[in-house]
Amino acid sequence: MTKNLDKDGLSSIADNYQLFYVDLWGVIHDGFSLHHEAIKALKEISKRKKDYILLTNAPRPNHAVKSFLKKLGMEKEIRDHVFTSGEAAIIYLKKNLINKTFFHVGPPRDFDLFKDFEKMKSDKIENSDYLLCTGLFDDHDEDLKYYKSLFEKNIKKKMICTNPDLIVDRGSVREFCAGSVAMVFEKMGGEVVYFGKPYSEVYNQSTNNKNKKVLSIGDNLNTDIKGANLLNYDSLIISNGIHKKEIQKKGIERVAKSYETICNYIQSELKW
Repeated sequence: MTKNLDKDGLSSIADNYQLFYVDLWGVIHDGFSLHHEAIKALKEISKRKKDYILLTNAPRPNHAVKSFLKKLGMEKEIRDHVFTSGEAAIIYLKKNLINKTFFHVGPPRDFDLFKDFEKMKSDKIENSDYLLCTGLFDDHDEDLKYYKSLFEKNIKKKMICTNPDLIVDRGSVREFCAGSVAMVFEKMGGEVVYFGKPYSEVYNQSTNNKNKKVLSIGDNLNTDIKGANLLNYDSLIISNGIHKKEIQKKGIERVAKSYETICNYIQSELKW
């Protein structure tokens, strides 16, 4: 049974945990502004000498996301807790594929992910050794069929996906993410290496989490909550995020079951 924390707040369970993994987009901000109650909750966690990681499926290095959060008005002491799926991917790429050519699938703004090895970027997909997917092209951001045609003759190449999210809500607008492109590639028979939630590597790279009682907080059942389930962490779903309409219509128990996940707690917004 999923316990609702809207009345008692995060404070009612916080003492049970030593480490909190907190999603950024959908929990701490909506792409345009910070959620101030969530910021207060992070400060309360710190006051109690507990640790938190702002773990995000952003296909960018840590410093790029920190810079974005600074523009939103987030204080440095909170920004310093950021760890991105992009950062985890960079560590892997530098170690394993630094001398291989790649074709970038995603918008130009994601260039800082491969800035250190940009000379290995190929402008033609057929000339690349692997595909690096950070999102959708700006001129094909609603057309997944385009990617099916793009990948057809390159399906034997490995794809590195730096954001397993399928969708995100930017304010009130729903957008596709890199995970949707990677799913097209996978359904065609391609091999994808994912970096980000729900895959364990991004959690383990972000901090020392061994032998700690962990709570994972997020708005995405496919990533935040599934990741918690796979790693045997407790989970808190924020219901005003991407599953808002589903949860309002069917209730969290039915919705969580449909995604093959289990939520320990639910809260409409992160609040202490």
